[in-house]
This record gives sequence, structure tokens and C-alpha cells, in this order.
Amino acid sequence: MYIPSAFSVADSDAMHALMRAFPLATLVRYTPQGLVADAVPLWLDAEAGVLQGHVARSNPLSQEGISEALAIFHGPQAYVSPSFLASKQVDGKVVPTWNYMEVQVKGRLRLIDDESWLLRQMASLTHAQEAALAQPWTLEDAPAGFIRKLSAAVIGIELEIGQLEGKFKLSQNQSAENRASIRAALAQSPLPQAPAVARVMSDDEFEAE
Repeated sequence: MYIPSAFSVADSDAMHALMRAFPLATLVRYTPQGLVADAVPLWLDAEAGVLQGHVARSNPLSQEGISEALAIFHGPQAYVSPSFLASKQVDGKVVPTWNYMEVQVKGRLRLIDDESWLLRQMASLTHAQEAALAQPWTLEDAPAGFIRKLSAAVIGIELEIGQLEGKFKLSQNQSAENRASIRAALAQSPLPQAPAVARVMSDDEFEAE
């Protein structure tokens, strides 16, 4: 991934935070059929240095064995209009751009065909997503036989975190005045994710160094 120094992320905690907040990753592998990508929710076990998930046994990935893979996590993103920059009124030397946040993980991907492991992985991923809800759902809320039947139809995957890179492009290369005007415009923008980008430009939830 091309990362200009202004947008490079050195803090692994900030990258971990984005991966936990946006766990639906694009998992890319090179296969005999060429490049293949799947959208897979992945749960981060930072202590073990792995990402864990599961896919349907009908997915060709379940037959691939150990391979190299790339997991791409996308945070909030938004179009930045030249009209958002305060300096437009000064010299007009502005062009459109895009603000976004991305984390990439490269490593070895392996399959795990173990029911106990699968149930633990499902429970961890579910708990992470349900924690903020008023009435969190757990695996125990469903009939045990039903969960076992469904778990038999999937297989576990685990990606070893070999290389971790982050790029948070949030107008760090702009003046403080332009950055403030961009943030204010995004906060009021009708574009779907623009307010979320404005928020991360304002706080340190995903702070980049």
C-alpha cells in the first residue's frame, strides 16, 4: 500500500481500534484461478497476533489450506469537495480529494476444522458486536442443537498477522484553517459517511502519529 508519511499510522493500538470497529474485512488471496476476494468478519486477538473468522464450507476458500492472504479493513470515508477548503477563497488552488482510513494485514492463512474453536470464535465475534446493544444476544440464546447444526456448515480461518500497515488520510497535509473548514463541511454533508469522517478528524479514537 502506498502511504505518504503524512498519512502513515505508527500506533498499532489505533490500527487495532479500527479493525475492531469495522471488522468486515476484504480477504484477498492468490489462487490457481487468479486473485479472489471475500468479505469476511474477522475478530482480532491482539495478544495472539491473529485474526479469526469462519466461512461456509461451500466457499472454495475452505479447500485452499495454508496460503498467503491480505485482509483489508476500511474505516469511514468521504469525498472532500474543493469548496470545503477555506483557502479556495484566497487563491483557488484546490482540487477534489478523498478522506479515508484503511488498515491492511498480510500473513499466513490457515483453516481450522474444530467445533470447540469455532464456537469460541463465534462467541467472541458476537460478543464484540452485541456489547453496545441494550439487550445483547449470545449463542446460548439459541437452541444448542441449532447452533451445532449451523457450525457444522462452516469452517474456521485464522490469519497470522505478519505485516500490519495503516493509512489514515484525514487532511493532515492541509493547514489548520483548511482542516477545520473541511471538518465543519463534512459534519454537515448529506453524504452517508461524511459525518463519521468529521468525528474522527475531531477526536483521537483512531489517532495517527
